[in-house]
Amino acid sequence: MSTSNETMNCEQYRQAVGADPSLEDGADHLSDCAVCRKFRDELRVLNTNIARALQVSVPPLNLPELPGIATQDNVVSLDSRRSLTRPAWFALAASVMVAAVLGVQMLTVDVDNVSLANEVLAHLDHEPAALVVSSTPVTSRTLDRVVPANVARMDHSAGLITYARSCVINGKTVPHLVIQGERGPVTILLMPDEEIATAQTLDGDNTHGVILPVGEGSIAIIGAREEPLERIEKSVLSSVAWST
Repeated sequence: MSTSNETMNCEQYRQAVGADPSLEDGADHLSDCAVCRKFRDELRVLNTNIARALQVSVPPLNLPELPGIATQDNVVSLDSRRSLTRPAWFALAASVMVAAVLGVQMLTVDVDNVSLANEVLAHLDHEPAALVVSSTPVTSRTLDRVVPANVARMDHSAGLITYARSCVINGKTVPHLVIQGERGPVTILLMPDEEIATAQTLDGDNTHGVILPVGEGSIAIIGAREEPLERIEKSVLSSVAWST
């Protein structure tokens, strides 16, 4: 698989480096993704340790004769079993170890991302009153209270903000805002403590959206299924800055 001329996402990069830990492609992705850099480094260390183990010179492993086993029709003969040497056992163990590490690493990231996406969509289902068409903006005082200076700095350039409230997502209190889009209200969730490696698509019954990585946090933007979100994404990203 050639990937040097295209931008990788996390899944593509991990599949590629899992097949070849010495892979040099994906430098652009690695420069922006600390999670995948750590994954690659750990995989290379594991690969080196396995290679060293396979280089150990040991005599064949001779198993003792067990009376009666070789004569059973449904059991592999003892002579066949004795031919498996320790290096072969090392190779088998190494293969299982690599598969386990890759599975755990990739499953952990996927589960975290799915959990956050489900939390966001579930929260929208439980707060439908926020999605009201309105031309009345929230006051600056309300916005400052919901988006305090120690969390983020946000101006009104993201759009007409008609709803602002502090809500709990994934066990953390976050600003929940609503702006007016072209097809109706659009939900904005500012999550400074929810770091993700790559953008996550959100799909509800009648909604669509995205969770975008922003520094060490993320921002969820969700609108009606027919709502064009690209312009809103750009304006929200340019209007929000995490406080340090």
